[in-house]
Amino acid sequence: MALVGSAFAQADSFEQGVLLNAADLLPAESLKGASYRVRDQVTTDGFMANFVIDSDFGTFVATGLPQAKRRMVEAEAIRKLVETSKGDLFAEGLKRSIEQPITAVKNIVSDPVNSMKKAPATVSHFFTKVGSAIGRAGGKAKDSMENDGPPPSGTEVGNAMKNAAGFDKAKLDTAKQLGVDPYSDNARLQEEMDKVTWAFFAGGLPLRVGAAVVSAGVAVVATNMVGIPEDTYALTQSELALRDGRSLAEMGISDEDIKTFQLYGPLSTSRRHLIVVALENLSKASGRGRIIQQVNGCETADQVDFLIAALGILVERQRSGVTEYRSLEVLGRLPGAMNANGELEVPAPVDYVSWTEQVAGFAKREDLGTAPKVLVHTGRLSPMTATGLASAGWKVVAVAYPTR
Repeated sequence: MALVGSAFAQADSFEQGVLLNAADLLPAESLKGASYRVRDQVTTDGFMANFVIDSDFGTFVATGLPQAKRRMVEAEAIRKLVETSKGDLFAEGLKRSIEQPITAVKNIVSDPVNSMKKAPATVSHFFTKVGSAIGRAGGKAKDSMENDGPPPSGTEVGNAMKNAAGFDKAKLDTAKQLGVDPYSDNARLQEEMDKVTWAFFAGGLPLRVGAAVVSAGVAVVATNMVGIPEDTYALTQSELALRDGRSLAEMGISDEDIKTFQLYGPLSTSRRHLIVVALENLSKASGRGRIIQQVNGCETADQVDFLIAALGILVERQRSGVTEYRSLEVLGRLPGAMNANGELEVPAPVDYVSWTEQVAGFAKREDLGTAPKVLVHTGRLSPMTATGLASAGWKVVAVAYPTR
């Protein structure tokens, strides 16, 4: 401890991200499935772990435990969908569906997507003092509408026909059976769900695909980690958008912020709904409009996922009766909350925190005010990080990743 304290006293004594074993972060039985394998070595950047998952359907890169678990269950879901597409019922459904002139079906992609091409983005910028998420969303909704491109193509018209015929509902049912996010950004998963669901839907046949995936033991865990609300599967995309828009309006969120929130690219339908549900559960806290503005200022899906998990930590602490929040705060780019005891809680959904220069700077940030500060974190802190935070006056509370 004396050595650590001495190191902390030196301004230039910092750690780097460490290399971990996947088994240090995930249950051993989940590291290999029928169609995937998690690589043993996991890099960290001082905050998050970056997993590489090799599957029969390409290589997935995942930032953080929740995304890694989502990718694992998605790999198993793709496997089940591919198996289903080789069966007699699929062939019969496809034969019947040919009578339906849907461009999307005729142009089913034959060359599968071999990898998730989106590189993982760090969340380290959340912990810096410079900049703010507030007030940076202006014009995004307008840009989104202005950049919509040319009039609908034949494929888009075909998609509209599918929606009108109830295809959306059928696909939601498929996603529910598989235990996956119906609006996942996994391109191969979406391709297979579209293909299989359409063949059975247009062919007038019942589709049952979930049993094998659930039996793998991963789907339930992944669904808990994602925390997909039940009504995500019950309401179509437009119905869910209407429901969430009304809820935000009732919270007093401005029309402009709601418009940006509902049209902004990195916010998938499921991500939007998770944020709205979290804010509904924090109804006694003021400042929910600031959180929406903060979300609108995010630039990547990974940043949005960080905020969703941070809100989930607050929701679960309040639900469990550990604390109650008076206000939600935006601390530069970080979300925070003032609890009933006058403490400023900063939720940090991280995997492994090293005492980097950036973490040290966060610990000593003067702009966080004079209230007692509590870091509520998932994952693990290095010994040097724990000592450094304590020396800077932080109380540290370890919690599990939010499950709802």
